[in-house]
Amino acid sequence: MHILDIKEDFASINDDLAGGNFVADIYANSAPTRFKDKYLETIKASDKIDAYINCNLIDIILNDSLNSVEHVIALNYQQQQAKLSASAFILAMGAVENARILLNANSQIPQGVGNNGGFVGKCFMEHLNIVFGEFLLKDEEGVDSLQYYTSEDLVNNKGVGKGNLTFGVIQTINSGGRLGFARQFFKNLACDLGIEDKVQFISNFKCPGTGVITTLLEQFPNPDSKITLSDEKDSLGLRKAIFDWQITELDRQGLKITGEELAKNFADSGMGVIKLEDYILDINVTMPVSPHAHHMGSTRMSETVEFGVVDPNCRVFDTDNLYIAGSSIFATGGGMNPTMPIVQFALRLANHLQQHS
Repeated sequence: MHILDIKEDFASINDDLAGGNFVADIYANSAPTRFKDKYLETIKASDKIDAYINCNLIDIILNDSLNSVEHVIALNYQQQQAKLSASAFILAMGAVENARILLNANSQIPQGVGNNGGFVGKCFMEHLNIVFGEFLLKDEEGVDSLQYYTSEDLVNNKGVGKGNLTFGVIQTINSGGRLGFARQFFKNLACDLGIEDKVQFISNFKCPGTGVITTLLEQFPNPDSKITLSDEKDSLGLRKAIFDWQITELDRQGLKITGEELAKNFADSGMGVIKLEDYILDINVTMPVSPHAHHMGSTRMSETVEFGVVDPNCRVFDTDNLYIAGSSIFATGGGMNPTMPIVQFALRLANHLQQHS
């Protein structure tokens, strides 16, 4: 907990919904940890760490048996090369670059290092950032937001992905500019008369007490959702990444079930009403979706090389000293910010390397 400065004085911001399908999110009142600000001086002062800036990995060289990394090649922006040797190597560059480097490292193995099973780049996942719908609270006084996680019962019984749903409550109408007073009066009048839906073409707004439901939702692993390489190269001579991020019918069906259960449980709890978007209720309607920049799954963990890239110790299959850290090893995306499990996996990998050094 101290690595991320997460305080242990958690507080519930709302109660679980009726039905047992959605549990209240909890939070700790702590600011986000900026790793550079917190750890840079420690790194500089350490006699066990050599940190190089603008030192770009461009190739991984294996031994003659192709089962161990002999050295890696780095390049700076002045095109100066260096060979770096070690007893163990860890790729920790994010889910895009981890896969891109392995695929680009094909001077000895045509399909790339660690890709004997053909899974490097596959099962690329994101957390789905979708507007689920609007809601109206029965009593909005003093409420800024509500947050819920999908429960284990809902996930297991209904076969949906895990997720976090945020209810952002609109407390007041804000109108600025020289005509701000007039806009404020007009909007308040429209809300009082209940005709806000008739005047959206004049001014797009929502009335106090209403709000929007946004999400951080898990999608199911899909080998066809993947990162591959283009023929275009960057300034370092590495082929650039191509994204084929896919959302499947299984994902859409899970969103539909989650939305329907959420609306029902919200009403059953007596908290208010939810109006779901058409694309949640009908999976055939085009759904606008945005990513959370939570790249995951492109070098996934598995028991065997047939279904992944690294073993449970984060070691790349068919190598004895190459490891991967970060969310690229996630087998599933989960329904939360990936930072915590990234740190947990990193600690587990550190312990493994220490025990086997």
